[in-house]
Amino acid sequence: MTDSSDAPMDDAGFAAAHQTHPDTAFARVLGQGFVELIELLGDDRRCVAAARVSVRREQLSLVAGDEAQESRDRGLLERLIKDRHTSPLEHAVFQFRVRAPIFVVRQWFRHRFASYNEESGRYVELEDQFYLPERLRARVGKAMDYRYADLPEADNAAAVADVAAVYEQARAVYERLLALGVAREHARMVLPVAQFTTFFWTVNALSLMNFLNLRNAPHAQYEIQAYAEIIEALFQERMPWTHAAFRAHWGVSSVS
Repeated sequence: MTDSSDAPMDDAGFAAAHQTHPDTAFARVLGQGFVELIELLGDDRRCVAAARVSVRREQLSLVAGDEAQESRDRGLLERLIKDRHTSPLEHAVFQFRVRAPIFVVRQWFRHRFASYNEESGRYVELEDQFYLPERLRARVGKAMDYRYADLPEADNAAAVADVAAVYEQARAVYERLLALGVAREHARMVLPVAQFTTFFWTVNALSLMNFLNLRNAPHAQYEIQAYAEIIEALFQERMPWTHAAFRAHWGVSSVS
């Protein structure tokens, strides 16, 4: 069980229900979550042009050039990233629409160099959708130096059932409060942080790489890493030169 729907929706049906436009990049995550790339302003060349403007040569990178010019542009971009001359990378901007559990979103919003707008439980009735993993993890080791292990099958089944029961009870209380006329902003306080929410995330390429460096890393929490993997694939597809240099020169979690 990953949500409270009576019948699971296949990926095509899910996309049809939630994707804003057939031309956007869209991927389902964690059952009822998704990532949708709404728009990208700029690209690899735009970042190179932003760097070249300092010597009044930006036009070289703003128009399609020959192979020699492309090689120079790629070389400059790699040098910028290697040497941490990062301000030109702020001139490519991604806009995503994301649905994720609240506990994932709270981690996400720690990446402050971006713009966020989130669905409001003050103004709309929140949907009956909660994230419920098939397996719960046990932590082995100390803080900052631990690994995960699976619970024994019987313990896991019982624990997952307990979590599902909490969701059902919380949702029932939420709906009863609304029926009594309790304000939505008050009624929502009974819902768990596994509740799905939707938000817009507008982020430049530099801040996006910081997010990926921390959240698509071996130590990242599984649920946010599931989103980061999809976002990194989109980043690699849209800005291949920048992505290649990023992974070549910035080790995992090296960006503060």
